[in-house]
Amino acid sequence: MDEIKEPVQLALPSGKLNPAATGYTRSPLHAFGHLPSGLRHGWRSKRWEYWGVVTPELVVGMTIAHLDYAATLQLYVLERATGKEIRCDPLALPAGSAALLPDTLPPLTAVGSMGGLHLRFHDDAGGTHLRAEAERVAVELYAPLGGDVLGVVVPWSDTRYQYTLKDVARAVSGTVTVDGQEYSVGGPESFAVLDRGRGRWPYSKRWNWAAGFGTVDGTRLGLQVGGLWTAGTPATENALIVDGVLHHYDGELEFSYDLADPLAPWQVRGDWIDATLTPFHRRLAATNAVLVAAKTWQAFGSWSGWAVAPDGTRHRLDGLQGWIEEARNRW
Repeated sequence: MDEIKEPVQLALPSGKLNPAATGYTRSPLHAFGHLPSGLRHGWRSKRWEYWGVVTPELVVGMTIAHLDYAATLQLYVLERATGKEIRCDPLALPAGSAALLPDTLPPLTAVGSMGGLHLRFHDDAGGTHLRAEAERVAVELYAPLGGDVLGVVVPWSDTRYQYTLKDVARAVSGTVTVDGQEYSVGGPESFAVLDRGRGRWPYSKRWNWAAGFGTVDGTRLGLQVGGLWTAGTPATENALIVDGVLHHYDGELEFSYDLADPLAPWQVRGDWIDATLTPFHRRLAATNAVLVAAKTWQAFGSWSGWAVAPDGTRHRLDGLQGWIEEARNRW
């Protein structure tokens, strides 16, 4: 894929994919001003902001999503020591104003509020404030900018296409309060991942996604890989970020795993990578609301193996923290 270096609109005024938007970027350069919405356009436009946070004590996931005809918010918290999970995932049909997601270039502010859950992701010049309020959970975190990110446009056709931005190498600090207990977040083993999506989707799609972050042999690494949903297109969302510098890779990867065994290892292999995630916990998330149905198996754990940079440098992945998932959506 070609690298895009200047700001570009994802869609043409007609709502079709802008050919100039197809490629990858090292920073958020895509805007979404012409993304069509509503019944006239088939309810196919999807917008979301997802933040995942991993610390030695907690796993936190937060989502604000607008699915054209529906809106959904998600808050997930895992206490690693006890295995206790807290989930809050209200759904609004029709979407109304429950989820507000901008179509402009950053800095952005995304807001969602419904069902007793309030989420707000707000960019400033140096990073992003992450806030969540629910009956049992309060989140007040800050994730400073950390170097290159991966932005990719996946073109299924001129009317079905998706922009994804994966930022997998963000430090994070602040507090998370769970059932009255306050956890302090910070240090080299705490990190935050942003998954931003804007696009026009087929009704049904399946994907793999994996992320990892950490420091190995004095080198700060961010791992970002995905598959299934990009097959048959010229796009991939596969990258290694080395001390803040992005290396993007073409070509599909092989994912192997056993969904019947929650603690079985997940493997990712390709010309430049041989990596295994060994889970300490697997989350199963499911939604079935007639029009909207989703099922995600998300395993959190530690990575091992290796990845090779384009200059031939072989990087050990041993000890990177992160996750890997399979998701199946009808939306």
